[in-house]
Amino acid sequence: MPKMKTKASAKKRFKVTGTGKIKRKHAFKSHILTKKSKKRKAKLTKATLVHKSDVASIKQQLCI
Repeated sequence: MPKMKTKASAKKRFKVTGTGKIKRKHAFKSHILTKKSKKRKAKLTKATLVHKSDVASIKQQLCI
């Protein structure tokens, strides 16, 4: 049986930490930035963890 292929879109969007948690970037930081406050843009810059309800599907996409 052939190897499972990783979803390329998931591979680009998510990283697995050393403890097995999944990191993601925030949305809404690519364009139309003039109307957003500095505080809001700064908060969107930092990475965060994926919500626990989404972890299973993302791990399946990443073939973990």
